[in-house]
This record gives sequence, C-alpha cells and structure tokens, in this order.
Amino acid sequence: MRVRIALAEKGVNYEYREEEYFTKRIKSDLLLEMNPVHKKIPVLIHNGKPVCESLVIDQYIDEVWKNDSPLLPSDSYQRAQARFWGDFVDKKVYDVSRRVWSTKGEEQEVAKKAFLETFKVLEGELGDKPFFVGDTFGFADIALVTFYSWFYSIETAGQFSIEAECPKIVAWAKRCMQRESVAMTLPDQKKVYEFAVHRQEKQA
Repeated sequence: MRVRIALAEKGVNYEYREEEYFTKRIKSDLLLEMNPVHKKIPVLIHNGKPVCESLVIDQYIDEVWKNDSPLLPSDSYQRAQARFWGDFVDKKVYDVSRRVWSTKGEEQEVAKKAFLETFKVLEGELGDKPFFVGDTFGFADIALVTFYSWFYSIETAGQFSIEAECPKIVAWAKRCMQRESVAMTLPDQKKVYEFAVHRQEKQA
C-alpha cells in the first residue's frame, strides 16, 4: 500500500502483480528471483532491477520520479526527521497493532497500553501540524497511514476507541484519506477485520 500511494502521488503508470501467497501458500518464482534475501513483498521492478522493502522503495520512487510532489523534504534536517519517523513506524506500530487483535485477557491489556503509548508518541510529534513533517503530505505520512485500515480491527478486538484516546491521529488519518492516492489504495476497514478474523480462525 505504501508503494502504491507513492506511485500515485508521483503519477507513475505501472503494472501491478498480486502475490497469491496467502491463498496458495506458494511464493512465485518471480518473487523468489527478485527478492531472494527476504522472499517477501513488496518488490518494485524498475528497468529489470528489483528494489525491496516499502520505505526503501518509496525513497527510490522519490529520487527517480522527480516532480512537483516530493515525498521527502528538500531541507536535510526535515528529510532526516521524515526518515526517522518512518523508521519508528516500521519498528513499533505493526508489532503493537498485531498484539492487540491477536491476544486476549491480561496479555491484550498490556498490548493495548503499548499501542496507546506508541500512538501518543506519534500524536505528540504530529502536534497541531496537518501532516508529520511540515504542511505537506509526504514520506512519514505514507509510512503510517496504511495502518489506518486496521483501526476498526484493533478497536473491535481491544474494545476501545482510538479516536477517544488519540483524536489528533484520527483527524490526521481522515485528512490523508481526502487524498485520492490514499483513498483509492487503503482497503475498507471492515473487510480488513473480516480478513483478520478469518486468518485467526485458520491459525487456531
């Protein structure tokens, strides 16, 4: 989703190929050839060469397709900040989110606390700005906004309201959803919930 948003922001035409690992449990030959190290999506193939890992791909897209919609700021310090928060999201948000909807009881309460602590940090960084780094939608926003599609699943599993706890984050996410690149990419939250429930049932 991060890569698709970045490509849309840049107005890049591309061929999209779905990897059917979750249904067939077999990784395609193309994926294994293009990403032999991690053997996972996403992979951007440009001029026959692969670029792997979503945030690395987004930086590559920003460097290759230069236009009036840069994903990273021109200022060196702001660019470093954008990369820092993208890295923070990668290292923190997936894990705390997954733990909320995949655990129960006391373990889930611990997970909920960790989730809210993480998002309070993000909310503190966002402050009253419309987006994470400056006034324009960019790299750090793309890194985080894809998790918005999981909010309903997390709230339903954890029986709490993210908006009540972190209203600035939800307001920010809704601003991001006003962008066509985001709205056309993120799946419906209730469909994500159905997917999460189905996946849990299969793993049980």
